[in-house]
Amino acid sequence: MPVQEAEVIPLRPREPGAPETPPRRLAPVIELRPRPESLASTFAGFVRNRLTGDYPVDDFGFDPQLTDAVIMPPLRLMYEKWFRVEVTGAENLPVDGGALVVANHSGTLPWDAVMTAIAVHDNHPRGKHLRMLGADLVFRVPVLSTLARRTGQTLACGADAERLLRSGELVGVWPEGFKGIGKPFSERYRLQRFGRGGFARTAMRAGVPIIPCSIVGAEEIYPKIADLKPVAKLLGLPYFPVTPFFPLLGPLGAVPLPTKWHIDFGTPVRTDLATPDETDDHGAALETAEHVRDTVQQTLDGMVAGRRSVFRG
Repeated sequence: MPVQEAEVIPLRPREPGAPETPPRRLAPVIELRPRPESLASTFAGFVRNRLTGDYPVDDFGFDPQLTDAVIMPPLRLMYEKWFRVEVTGAENLPVDGGALVVANHSGTLPWDAVMTAIAVHDNHPRGKHLRMLGADLVFRVPVLSTLARRTGQTLACGADAERLLRSGELVGVWPEGFKGIGKPFSERYRLQRFGRGGFARTAMRAGVPIIPCSIVGAEEIYPKIADLKPVAKLLGLPYFPVTPFFPLLGPLGAVPLPTKWHIDFGTPVRTDLATPDETDDHGAALETAEHVRDTVQQTLDGMVAGRRSVFRG
């Protein structure tokens, strides 16, 4: 959290012949988040505002009160008790202004995106929400689409992302897409291609920093050992995973393994120094995207090498 410079208060002029007294310094003033309400009072406020119709929803359909009171509490239990997420580098998230959080994607199901959203919200000095960019598949499923919109997600569209960034939001993107999240267990922690530089071009146009985000622990929650492509095609899915427990154990096989997670927010990559010509230069965007990818890969390599075990971190 930001620390203001200590104020220097001079003492009264000393009497002639009296020993000199150094100036007195006040203790540093630390900017703190407001003390969070209890879960019961938060939920009571949610119900009261639903009955009166007095609650905010933005142009993208984001309902922050629904997210805080209903959606995040059970997910936070997974974050704190099941995955025991450790966060480093949260000071790299800007207190004011927008930023694009770019992370590796893995785990067969997108638990990593959800856990990153909680990590941002619970570690940001002002409790900002991470506005995630989702694949079109998410918004084709009726109930899931509504839930995604209400919790702040929007379609991975450059224009929408740029609008959110310019308005000071923290936006999350996982450039590997389904190739990352659906890769086999044998390729764990090996990054796939980071798209074609679209996310870098969006950040450059908005003039906001890119925060490389490295996630360790998600790769092992559903070890994918095979892919039933005919079933995936029949269901309209990018893949249909086979793990040691799914579909063998049915619904129980969908319970993620309780691995120990570590989420690191890296040093911001500045994009506001780009010239007007560079913001629309495909080559410059690709170079920036590759730099971010290399940063995430190197960080992942170090984090994986430094952990004691999959379940203890």
